[in-house]
Amino acid sequence: MIEHRNHKVINAVFITFSGNCKKALTFYQSCFGGTLQFETFGEDLQGYTETPVVNGSLVSDKLIIHGSDLVHNEGRKIGNYISIFLHCENTSDRKELIKKLEFNPKTVFAKNFDDQKLIEVTDAFDVRWLLSV
Repeated sequence: MIEHRNHKVINAVFITFSGNCKKALTFYQSCFGGTLQFETFGEDLQGYTETPVVNGSLVSDKLIIHGSDLVHNEGRKIGNYISIFLHCENTSDRKELIKKLEFNPKTVFAKNFDDQKLIEVTDAFDVRWLLSV
């Protein structure tokens, strides 16, 4: 939790994963800790290899991530218009989180990112994270 104008704020996001919601939220649990909860269809759906997650959630001290395998009619599109912003306590906290999230070889860092106030990483699920200190 961070303080923002004298209010406690928990970061919360909703992400459409299109088939790998359970795997993604389980991965994020290994990064942030917390409690997982999944609501699935009672039966298999055409086009899905596993029973799709209608709504999943990870609730941790740092953030809440909601997700689903169900996509809009136009499908899931990876874009650069959205990132998850997360404030880290210090550069050590951020380094530890970067090690956990850095699974995508497309992720590029400045050589000396300890001096940077804001770092962007892209994880294995093509989710962009902005990590500040």
